[in-house]
Amino acid sequence: MAMLLNEKCATLERSVCERVSPLLTDLYQFTMAYAYWRAGRHNEPAVFELFFRDNPFGGGFSLFAGLSDCLLFLRNFRFQNEDVEYLRSVLPSDTDPDFFTYLKGLDCSAVSISAVSEGTVVFARVPFLEVSGPLAIVQLLETSLLCLVNYASLVCTNAARFRLAAGPKRRLLEMGLRRAQGPDGGLTASRYTYIGGFDLTSNALAGRLFGIPVAGTMAHSYVTSFSSLEEVWPQTLVPSRGGDPMDLISLVKGWLGRVCQLLGTKPQRVREGELAAFLSYAIAYPHNFLPVIDSYSVSCSGLLCFCAVALALCELQYQPLGVRLDSGDLCRQSVEVRRVFRECSNHFAVPAFESFIIVGTNNMSEQGLVELNKRDNEIDAVGVGTHLVTCTSHPSLGCVYKLVEVRGCPRMKLSEDPEKSTLPGRKAIYRLLDTEGHPQMDLICLSEEPAPKVGVSLNCYPLGLDKGVQSVTPAQVTSLRSDVFSHGEITLPLSSASDSRIYAQTSLQALYPHHKKLQEPENYTVAISEKMNSLVSDIRKGNSKGSNFLLSS
Repeated sequence: MAMLLNEKCATLERSVCERVSPLLTDLYQFTMAYAYWRAGRHNEPAVFELFFRDNPFGGGFSLFAGLSDCLLFLRNFRFQNEDVEYLRSVLPSDTDPDFFTYLKGLDCSAVSISAVSEGTVVFARVPFLEVSGPLAIVQLLETSLLCLVNYASLVCTNAARFRLAAGPKRRLLEMGLRRAQGPDGGLTASRYTYIGGFDLTSNALAGRLFGIPVAGTMAHSYVTSFSSLEEVWPQTLVPSRGGDPMDLISLVKGWLGRVCQLLGTKPQRVREGELAAFLSYAIAYPHNFLPVIDSYSVSCSGLLCFCAVALALCELQYQPLGVRLDSGDLCRQSVEVRRVFRECSNHFAVPAFESFIIVGTNNMSEQGLVELNKRDNEIDAVGVGTHLVTCTSHPSLGCVYKLVEVRGCPRMKLSEDPEKSTLPGRKAIYRLLDTEGHPQMDLICLSEEPAPKVGVSLNCYPLGLDKGVQSVTPAQVTSLRSDVFSHGEITLPLSSASDSRIYAQTSLQALYPHHKKLQEPENYTVAISEKMNSLVSDIRKGNSKGSNFLLSS
């Protein structure tokens, strides 16, 4: 087992290294690094932090994802000779050659990372990842880390919203690979939608790399490729418990007549090609029979063919799984399909029909899932593709990576747009909980401040509100971030997709329902400490006074 886990970790690390090299960044990172190097500032200690300014999808929260990829990228950060030669060809010709020698020796051995756990619920303006180290290299990391975190967190959050819309019992299948923005987008979506709450993926490579359960049966093309029962081969099936092979075509024809008689339908309207497709697939997968039944007509052909084949499989002691609906009014059709299943179960005394599942996969959106729950339906599982992986209603999380400290001195971006101003200095982030263990407030403090104490009142300043100082007494206090990377090594065990999924669902369950509402949620409070507020005020005052450096001699 340990060897298998090590092999999976190695495969995952190779996947990250192949997709994310140190060159996967913006050119201006290299021009700035060169300017730092020329000025002799490249080794100055600096601190950057990563956060987003607004919760996505008009919601009240986000889920942090992408940490494992970030850590694997940092551990393997090194420029290859061909990388450096490429940079030599695109940077100005008068660039000092020693700079390229400097790049060849760069790694992340002097970089430290503090972060919240993957799958943690996070909120706007809260720095969930801190990067510290020599100024030039932590500057070079900006775009790569943003790339690894932005989409991962966005699609993970989107999946969590789909899960909330679907409810806890309905199974969710991610099937967006063919709609994703390229192979990497498809892999990333499969991994982080699973962490966000989906149960299965159709993506075989994601299953291999990340240990995600995979699922899939047939497409309409398989059904329409058949036109005659003569195309079914082999035509026999050995009973599940052994014995002589049985002529499955004859068996199914007999059951089809009885099903049509029971339901009062005309056998002549059944599509022979559809029946042939179902027969052929059932012979190949008698234990996993779940066809799509709307290639022609659900009520006149697809459902009848399924029932006939399923009854034959049950007679041979196999257990079919159910059906998939991919077009039309899924709610109405699912109710009708379930009624037929129950009628067959009662009339033919086949209890297995009571447990068949119905899968719906018709361009489902978050709002579509909400509407599904408002109507009578019998859908057990839903497959989601386009609206999940492309995040159609909110295509970017908008994470930013901002400098907050150089040489131990706080730095703050001042902007004419208050929303784009940053909070200065190195920070400690605390989540204050109420007596029931629900998150009450996230508090941003300076790193040198003592942690809030349970049962002790403190004053703080909520962000985005003009209410001034607020007093709060926490019943519980947790520190959100921990050290995860130091001296070139990952300092905590990497979480599997399954572990991160459990953590994400636990983190979401702790939130109050009014913070998880899909529409018009109540704002969660993010506040800064009194000392942080004083530092911000001092920096703003100092900036407003201007500088007389032009007058100095």
